[in-house]
Amino acid sequence: MKYSDPRRLSLMVSLSVVAFTALLLLLFSVLAHAVEWFYALPGLVLLFICSYFIFRFALEKFIYEKIRIIYKTIHSLKRPKDSDKFKLSIRNDTIERVNQEVLEWGQDRTKEIEELKKLAVYRREFIGNVSHELKTPIFNIQGYVLTLLDGGLEDPNINREYLLRTEKSINRMIAIVEDLEAISQLESGEMKLNLKKVDIVTLAREVIDFLEIKARKKNFRMYLAEAYEKPVYVLADKEKIRQVLINLIDNSIKYGSKETGKTKISFFDMDENILVEVTDNGIGISQQDLPRIFERFYRTDKGRSREQGGTGLGLAIVKHIIEAHQQTINVRSSLDVGTTFGFTLKKWE
Repeated sequence: MKYSDPRRLSLMVSLSVVAFTALLLLLFSVLAHAVEWFYALPGLVLLFICSYFIFRFALEKFIYEKIRIIYKTIHSLKRPKDSDKFKLSIRNDTIERVNQEVLEWGQDRTKEIEELKKLAVYRREFIGNVSHELKTPIFNIQGYVLTLLDGGLEDPNINREYLLRTEKSINRMIAIVEDLEAISQLESGEMKLNLKKVDIVTLAREVIDFLEIKARKKNFRMYLAEAYEKPVYVLADKEKIRQVLINLIDNSIKYGSKETGKTKISFFDMDENILVEVTDNGIGISQQDLPRIFERFYRTDKGRSREQGGTGLGLAIVKHIIEAHQQTINVRSSLDVGTTFGFTLKKWE
């Protein structure tokens, strides 16, 4: 049995006081050889009543009022839907209930602090990555411009080459800024999806045609796993999914096998969803890197990635686009064997 509200605590303390007083009177009567000690019973009853109300007043005034303040403070920091459950008077609650509330609140705050620490680390890494990614093309542009100003502008063998290099660095900066803007819009919900009926097979063929020239230069082959004579309809934003396919297939071309590079695109009926898989036979990704490849600016091979001209944001954008469709994306890979990216889209009914 628990004695933790004001009435029970006051009752127990009052009974203890009366019992102790009665014991003293009994001892006194025995020692004094008196037999009239039982005449003190009305006084003991009065003592019990007075002590009960005094202790109850003291508990509610000086202890429970303080608990009430803590209790209200905690619930004022909770979300409204959580706080509405606890509109009870502190006088009718138990200390155990309040203690449980404090413990739960403390655990929630601890989790929030841990999340904030992770976000702080992520923010520092992100700012450092942005700075590093932009610093390289900026320094390149500065070097090219200074060379031209120091006399290279009059040299026809130098000026055009350095202007072309400057343009390349500027385009790289523009690509980084545009990718960052796209991620920001996806995260904030500013970029609205234009969901409609899309034949994902036809869209994949269009992307293959779009990347055909780039793939041919590397002797790279792109193909569908089957003939897919019938269309496969999904509910999606056509242009956003086009971007997803371009990013995934373009990555497979960049990091594919140098001799016989190939990428296979497959579609699987998963009842409510359609699973799209993009599989290559490239260099693969280590198991250590797999959990982080969708992070912004994360590169498994930093030097080679920059040589290929990527911004380091492509897979992050892919992940955000798929999640904006309320779907999931995953990856499996083995070094020197290849990589498979798979994402789902809702089937058009």
